[in-house]
Amino acid sequence: MHIHILGVCGTFMGGIAQLAVAMGHRVTGCDANVYPPMSTQLESTGIELIEGFSADQVELAPDLWVIGNAMSRGNPLVEAILERGDEYLSGPDFLSRFILQGRWVIAASGTHGKTTTSSMIAWILQYAGQQPGYLIGGVPGNFGHSAALGEGEFFVVEADEYDTAFFDKRSKFVHYRPRTLVINNLEYDHADIFPDLAAIQRQFHHLVRTVPGSGLVIYPAGEANIEHTLEMGCWSRQETLGSDSADWLARPMDESCASFEVQYAGQPVGQVEWQLIGQHNMMNGLAAIAAAGHAGIEPQVACRALAEFDGVKRRLELIGQSDHITLYDDFAHHPTAIETTLKGLRAKVGEQPILAVIEPRSNTMKQGIHRDQLSPSASLADNAYWLQPEGLGWSLGEVMGDGQFVYTGIPWLVDQVEYWVNEHSVSSPCHVVVMSNGGFGGIHQLLMERLKLQS
Repeated sequence: MHIHILGVCGTFMGGIAQLAVAMGHRVTGCDANVYPPMSTQLESTGIELIEGFSADQVELAPDLWVIGNAMSRGNPLVEAILERGDEYLSGPDFLSRFILQGRWVIAASGTHGKTTTSSMIAWILQYAGQQPGYLIGGVPGNFGHSAALGEGEFFVVEADEYDTAFFDKRSKFVHYRPRTLVINNLEYDHADIFPDLAAIQRQFHHLVRTVPGSGLVIYPAGEANIEHTLEMGCWSRQETLGSDSADWLARPMDESCASFEVQYAGQPVGQVEWQLIGQHNMMNGLAAIAAAGHAGIEPQVACRALAEFDGVKRRLELIGQSDHITLYDDFAHHPTAIETTLKGLRAKVGEQPILAVIEPRSNTMKQGIHRDQLSPSASLADNAYWLQPEGLGWSLGEVMGDGQFVYTGIPWLVDQVEYWVNEHSVSSPCHVVVMSNGGFGGIHQLLMERLKLQS
């Protein structure tokens, strides 16, 4: 079958393309921005890429169009497909129909930690010899690719609550029908499509309704937003994480959570010593152990697997270093994500200076929904430098506290980071964390060159 994918260079749709190739289909695709690294990864698998969405692409006459959720009415190719009356599906619907049928789906959902948790689960299953399939919105270090068809029974998917397509406004995850469901947390996000938290909870309720009676829902104890969602109706077994009265408990053995004991039903069942830091990662790891347990993997095996977990790109990823300077890249897209990342790093480095360099570019950020939480979220850094991106629509400077500064251009921001580093690295090792869910104008490479760091 010939499949043509619109929006193929997005992480999710690029994963769909790779899975379709692995199934033996001929795959072509188009996007507005066809550039590395995704374009290189796709072309290496034999996928022909086309720049833009010209209507004449209908002459390719594929057997099926798969349309990404970044596409909207008015797009020339979308309009041409509709005029011809051709068959088309969304990416999540394609995944459900052609890949997930008959498989044990393990889904990791929540406002934060989806990518990391799903990567951990996939790695635990791989370590245990299960050869799982997976589709993850990032690149797990243990795999090097964001998607694989797998040969085993299990398929791990990052379950995103964002909407499916212009013609299907349900959340993507409603299509996945998981047998094992992790809900890490639940906060208000995606203000461009959800009017309030209740609207997001309704979508999570739809997801919970698809879990079979023999399935399992895993979530942190005491999370009111999740508990209220489950009160709408849950027909599956539940296991809780985190508190002394929960089914699963992680007890940190050091302040940075680089090692922790795992307990189930009040009894020790394993211990994790790994390269990750922070309570948020410890909780992600605990959720992954619980999910793998539902799939038949003993906790001791899961703990050993996590000791060899290499992390996920752009999740406090170390990208450059010298004797006195360490540069990290982090995907932080929400005040909670900023805060938890900095909390973990602070626990690891103690009083060594930390500079947070942040671009608030998500749709929710641009609408100012979390504007009053931004400054407090970076309070654990010694200083925070913010970029006022184009299209923000409100002034960052009006909400910033002491030690937090706003800049309007990348070159000026790079200059200020260099000045800060030169001032602080004389007496102590210092740490610079670049935080954005986008490319941040190439600032990572500029800082690597300016600060003379080695990758």
